[in-house]
Amino acid sequence: MTDLTEAVRTQLEAARASAHGRDAQLVAHDGVLRQTVLALTAGSELGEHNSPHAASLQVLTGRVRVTGLDESEVAAGHLVVLTHERHAVLALEDSVFLLTTVTSLDADQRTDG
Repeated sequence: MTDLTEAVRTQLEAARASAHGRDAQLVAHDGVLRQTVLALTAGSELGEHNSPHAASLQVLTGRVRVTGLDESEVAAGHLVVLTHERHAVLALEDSVFLLTTVTSLDADQRTDG
């Protein structure tokens, strides 16, 4: 079991101590499912990158801007499904979020029917 309150504190402390202003910890891994707690200090960014097959971002504390979303600012307590387009995440203030991803799909899961 993961204590997200403790993970927020720990990851934010680590991000503040990092020269890059960010830190991440994988907290759950089950097959293709991965959940990661990421912390970014204000002004830090996860540069533009490809989206996995499926992903959501839930802000646990702070506020971030995600490129490629209709409502690009996401505040604490909100969850968004990420687009399938390239995107970036910028911390508008010290922030921690839970990123949930599905990293791959087998051939049966890729079909629409």
